[in-house]
Amino acid sequence: MFFQNVLIASEQVAILYILVAVGAIADKIGIYTEKVAKSCTDLLFYIITPAVIIESFYKLEYSPDTAKGLFIALACGFVLHIVSGAISSLVFNRCNKDEACIYKYSCAYGNCGYMALPLAGAVLGDEGVFYCSAVIISFQIFSFTHGIYTITKGKDGEKVKFSAKNLFLNPGVISVIIGLPIFLLSVEMPDIIAKPINYIASLNTPVAMLIFGTYIANTNFKTIFKNWRIFAVSLVKLIILPLVLLAAFRLVGISGTLLVALSISAGAPTANNTVMFAAKYDRNTGLASQTVAVVSFVSIITLPVMIALAQAVG
Repeated sequence: MFFQNVLIASEQVAILYILVAVGAIADKIGIYTEKVAKSCTDLLFYIITPAVIIESFYKLEYSPDTAKGLFIALACGFVLHIVSGAISSLVFNRCNKDEACIYKYSCAYGNCGYMALPLAGAVLGDEGVFYCSAVIISFQIFSFTHGIYTITKGKDGEKVKFSAKNLFLNPGVISVIIGLPIFLLSVEMPDIIAKPINYIASLNTPVAMLIFGTYIANTNFKTIFKNWRIFAVSLVKLIILPLVLLAAFRLVGISGTLLVALSISAGAPTANNTVMFAAKYDRNTGLASQTVAVVSFVSIITLPVMIALAQAVG
């Protein structure tokens, strides 16, 4: 059964990475370049991903069990990021400060929106997206607080400033604020609203994967193999952390779809905004790009195994 689950999850991951390959080829032949893809990132961040989250709320029928699962998923999202932040800080504490901030952030923050959501939808359906949406809330809160602290720590003359506006008024949190009452009150969405949301949400997987493909296409893999710490990030982010969190969640009684959704979020590769934050705070964007690319590439192998393991124990 375990190997059957691995094959099923592998097929879903393979489908996503075929789209990534299309994006990489499109970049190389100049049809859809990285420069153009970057202009689509805001579209994905501010419109498409919120549509996916809102859709997951009104598509899932309200019940006491699903409502309970949502709030458990939110609490687990907080645990996920606290544990990830603590372990990444311990592992990479002795590195050069300019590089350590990239490694720590890369380990602590996974691609909850652009990778976990599409994969959860493919493997688990709307219920999986629903639970992963709760993890996105914790991701937004931690990335704009602990994440900024991590990426700027040790930088000469840099004072860490947290923006309450960015913390609460961001697409992930706002879309959950919109979707949660719809779910809790069992509001029936009229087609004139539901259909456009559905059409926009359906763009999430292809657009996210095509953008990521252009990202991979512009990565210098020759220099990557000279930096063993990037592979250490892969080991911690894709294997150690997901296993620790899977064991912890299972021990407290979490199982089924919720456990698998949490495992997908925990095992997701490094968040793309690692590069965005590195650029914003004048860090090593080249190292950030290479780290995201390598961890994402390795996740082709690790994610199916972690999903199958969660399905087997849950």
